[in-house]
Order: sequence, then C-alpha cells, then structure tokens
Amino acid sequence: MNRIRTLRASVSTLILLSTLGMPIALVAQTRVVAPKNPYSIDKDVQLGGQAAQEVERQLPMLNDREVQQYVADLGRRLAEAIPPEYQHREFRYSYKVVDVKELNAFALPGGFTYVNRGLIEAATNEGELAGVIAHEISHVALRHGTAQVAKAQKYQTLGAIAGIAGAVIGGVGNVAGQLGQMTLGAYFLKFSREYEKQADLLGAHIMANAGYDPRDLANMFRTIERTSGASGPQWMSNHPNPGNRYEYIVKEAELLRVNSTNIDPREFNYVRARLRDLPSARSSGEIARSGGARNPSGTGGGNRMPVPSGRVDYPSSRFRTYTEGNLFSIAVPENWRELPSGDTVTFAPEGAYGELQGNFVFTHGTQVGIARVNGRNLRQATDEYIYSLSQGNGNLRRYSGYQRETVAGREALSIVLTNPSEATGQTELVTIYTTQLRNGNLLYVIAVAPQREYQSYQRVFQNIIRSVQVNG
Repeated sequence: MNRIRTLRASVSTLILLSTLGMPIALVAQTRVVAPKNPYSIDKDVQLGGQAAQEVERQLPMLNDREVQQYVADLGRRLAEAIPPEYQHREFRYSYKVVDVKELNAFALPGGFTYVNRGLIEAATNEGELAGVIAHEISHVALRHGTAQVAKAQKYQTLGAIAGIAGAVIGGVGNVAGQLGQMTLGAYFLKFSREYEKQADLLGAHIMANAGYDPRDLANMFRTIERTSGASGPQWMSNHPNPGNRYEYIVKEAELLRVNSTNIDPREFNYVRARLRDLPSARSSGEIARSGGARNPSGTGGGNRMPVPSGRVDYPSSRFRTYTEGNLFSIAVPENWRELPSGDTVTFAPEGAYGELQGNFVFTHGTQVGIARVNGRNLRQATDEYIYSLSQGNGNLRRYSGYQRETVAGREALSIVLTNPSEATGQTELVTIYTTQLRNGNLLYVIAVAPQREYQSYQRVFQNIIRSVQVNG
C-alpha cells in the first residue's frame, strides 16, 4: 500500500481533464427505469450476503492486499457516482478480486461485487476496468437480480439460495455439477438482454459522473469478445449482448458530460505490474481438475492448511479496515489476513492459523461473528453464548468476571477465559466482547493470544474493538 499511497499523494500534479474531446450534451441522456420489484431492499441484502458467503467458499480469492485495496477504492468511487434516484442506503457495496484468468465479473444483490483477475490483466486502462465495475453495480442499483427472481415464481427464493454459487462458478469443482442448473443463481447472474442494456446505459452515466470516458466501457466489451477464444467468452454466457452494444454506448457517451477528476494512470499501471509478478492465475478448468479453489480459510475444498506454528510477526502499527457484508466493519493490523468461513471471519497473521484434525484453529488474532441466541438482554445472551462455547471446548476456564464495555457506541460486555492451545499446547487468553443487535442476535469479537504474550497484544486488541462499526 505504500506504493499506491505515494502515487496518490502526487495526483494533484497529474490532473486529467476527462472532458477533453467529449462534446457537451445538447439533448438529455437516456432515462433508465428500474423494473418493478416486489421484494424489499432488505431482501436484496439478505440474499446477496448469503450468496456471497457461498461464493467465497468456492472461488479462489486473490491474496494480495494492494490489488484488493485498489479495486475496492475504484469500486467505492464508482458507487458514490451512482445517480441519487438509484442509491439505496441499505446496500453495502464490497469489491473482491477472484484469482481466475477468465474475463468475467459479477455482482450479487445488495452490492457484493467480484472481479476476475483476468479482467484486470486484459484492461488497457483504468477506464476499461471502471466500466465493467460500473456495469455490474448498475445491475445492483437497478435491483435486477431480485427482479428476475420475481419473474421465476416456480423457484423457492430461500430454498434455492445454494444454486447461486453453482451459477457463478461455472466449472469449478464438484459444486458446478451439483448446482449449475437453471436455479435461482441463474436468475441472479444471467440477465435478460433488456436488463443488460439498462446496465450498460446506467453504467455509462456512472462512469461520466465519476470522471471516466464511457467509451472505455464499449472498448472493453470489444476486448472481451476478441480475447475470449473460440469457446465464447465467459462474460457473454451470463451477460447476453443486447445487440449493437458498442454503437449505443458510444452514442450515449456523446450525450454525457464527463466530470473533471484526478485520475492517476500510474495506480492502474502499478497494479498491472504487480499482477505480473504474482504466480499466474489458473483457469476454471485447471481449478476443477486440481480439486477446487484453495481459500485461506480452508473451506474451498483444496489442500488442507498446516497446523499453525504460533511463530508470528508482531502486529503492524498500520491498520486496514474491512467491511463484512452489511453487518459491520472492523480495522485490524495490516499484516493480518482476512479468513472468512461461514458466519464468522477471522483476522490473523501468517503462522497463527491453520487446520488441526479437520478444524480451523488460530493462536493469535481476532474472530468476529454473529450468534443466534434466545437471551432477552445482553447478559443473558452472553451467558448463553459462553455456555455454548464451553460445551464445544471443556478446557475453557474463566479468568475474570464480566466487565462493562462500549462497542460501536453500544452497551457491551467483555470476559476473559483461559484455554490450552490445541496447536501449541501453551496457555492462551481468550477475551470475548459481546453486544446485542437490534434483532436480538449477539455480535461477538474474540481476541486470542498466548498468555505470555497477551500484555503486548492488549493495546492492539483495544484499538480493534474501538474500530468496530455495526449496522444492525
């Protein structure tokens, strides 16, 4: 991130006026009307969040912090440029890079957006990459996924949620064979030609608002068609061409005024160069033949992770913020990895996490999750959660009583437990912070470190707790 931040610091000397060569609009831009949708906004977020968890179990996420951050920053800039009439404050847009070579991207209801590494490598400039992301978040803003589900009355919305991953993955692992039929996933991700044209047009508007030439989107579609080989582009399998796509996007661009902005091309070039230095991305077919994706959390069906050694680098003084779906955000040391798995996400340094007897374990770090409880107040809910932990681990012992805390401006509790580490045998201290969500469920944050090192980690854990923001 140092390199990218250095580049951004010098942006003021390289202001690019994207309006050059673009005629001022003489007539109004094309009006895009979102389709009728009987589902609530919350349903988009709920279904998209569930689908995103399944996707990240099955697809290999790119393990490079700088590339991921660059794409997230680009996506955030575009989401802020969505016209007000299509903004939904409930949506929590997120952007992740999939380590797959095919040229593809997709977005799930609620804003969960994924860009294949191959697409970044194929783009010739930032505008072309921005165009694809703008197209995808247009599907989200127009709520095309749930609108298409509404048309498919014979499908059970919640019952078919697992099918989303199969439709996304295509040929990756056994999941595709089991779930790749025309299920709900296909309705989320294989849009009609009408919806494709709407996303093209709104994507062009978003690009212009964000300071990008919409003609870059048209050029990127030509690149996708030209470079995808005789078998046909993966993109087109779930983004059908409405016809005359290049022509009508270029025509729409002539009706738009591109806002002036500071876009430094060196950021894009740096990311492209960084990708060239990484091991090459595999194709979906190669991933399938090797047994599936290999995600850090061990949930992708690939090679098992080693037992953690417990020998780790000290936490970085620089923190990075992660937003998890629409539920919460948290900042952790920059040298800790994000390890999502089911309803939890763990943040831990290299050497601190791994697999033991088929179970994910970690020796240093923080785990965040949501527990469904019956307790009517925070103390009862926390007691219930602690009891459930002790049922699964009889070695947990209380080290302290409850302490009153504040998490995200809410009433919270903390309690310290001891436990012999399954990985190292050393005694570890486990501090659990809890606060109750509006629906009664419990948000918990677990901080773990060996007892002999805990004092040096205490300030780090306190900073992490102070960073937590909750949306429910």
